Amino acid sequence: MTFKVKLLIVGVVLGAVALGSWTARGWFEDAKRLAVVEDRQELAEQIRGDISGIAKSVETRLGELRANERVIDRGIIREIQKPIYQRVCAEPDVVRMLNAALRGESVAGPAEPAGEVPAGTGTAPERAGR
Repeated sequence: MTFKVKLLIVGVVLGAVALGSWTARGWFEDAKRLAVVEDRQELAEQIRGDISGIAKSVETRLGELRANERVIDRGIIREIQKPIYQRVCAEPDVVRMLNAALRGESVAGPAEPAGEVPAGTGTAPERAGR
């Protein structure tokens, strides 16, 4: 055999070993992942079992209980004081009208004007027409 053929055989063998070890490493990593997934699923099943057991015991206890609700009604006393308007910023006629409205009385007649309106205090079109 020549040197080139030996070198080719050694290269093929080394390639096969590398490929085999790479494949075996992949299988190993997959097996670790699978073990972790199975452990998590088992733990989840245990938790679900514990929770369902607790729920059953709570339902059983709730079924045994009777309704024993009591309503205690205590009257609430409120005193409402009706305000009486006083003259602070309003004229006596305004205070009298507010107090009458508060008592539910009708206010006597329409308001009377104080007198003539002075000239020159009209609306803007009236003043523009002069």
